[in-house]
Amino acid sequence: MDTILTIDEDIKKGIKTKSIEMKKPEISMTDGGSVVTPSAVIFKLRDINSELVRAWEDSFKDKENVHISQGDIFRNAPAADAIVSPANSFGFMDGGIDMAYSRHFGWQLMNRLQETIMTEKDGELLVGDALIIPICGQSYWGKTEKTSWESCNQGTAIKFLISAPTMRIPENVSNTVNAYLAFRAVILAIKKHNKESPKSGLAPIHSVLCPGLATYVGGMPPQKNAKQLRHAYDIYELGEMEYLRNPESLGVVWSITDT
Repeated sequence: MDTILTIDEDIKKGIKTKSIEMKKPEISMTDGGSVVTPSAVIFKLRDINSELVRAWEDSFKDKENVHISQGDIFRNAPAADAIVSPANSFGFMDGGIDMAYSRHFGWQLMNRLQETIMTEKDGELLVGDALIIPICGQSYWGKTEKTSWESCNQGTAIKFLISAPTMRIPENVSNTVNAYLAFRAVILAIKKHNKESPKSGLAPIHSVLCPGLATYVGGMPPQKNAKQLRHAYDIYELGEMEYLRNPESLGVVWSITDT
């Protein structure tokens, strides 16, 4: 992604001290103008928590388009078109797994995310909503051993970040449905992105890498997380349980809120 920061100071100073000019996406970000044919998205759930991975495996064992693995989100991880950031509502990526993202992709990513939240969401990206922004390419980092992508994601650059908050601010959300809401937001954001791909010129997303949602600072137990992600997947990716998207009463959605 070709991005110009119009200041010379450290980009970590924040969005108030800089303006960003977004150029036309690089060819690697686009689909070359071809018509995009709808296809199933591969969801690659990956985490270092073995208990969470086992819960996912049990919950998604009958879904061939959900791939599950254990390990670092970058090193020796599978390739993907996009990666999910389970961030807070204000786009700060300086803690938890988001810190790993910032170190991997550069602090420009957090700054651009916050800029987008400010301009498109009036400064706050609520739980249950998501934004997709392009990620600057490997050229931003250079080719040092420390920042080389060769051992990360099968040597393939991840093109997009999907910011899907699991909490407004860092706090325990174990007694909420925030994992369900965040995964739902991811699915719907990808559908919208792919639908608009022929007009936007941005490449469609066919695969997405997703870590645990609300399972660390959020404190959500693995089994509960797995159930919530499966509900969101069944309802919004597979189009099942239509009665939950158009309920006759609040009583019929208790099965979701009680997960």
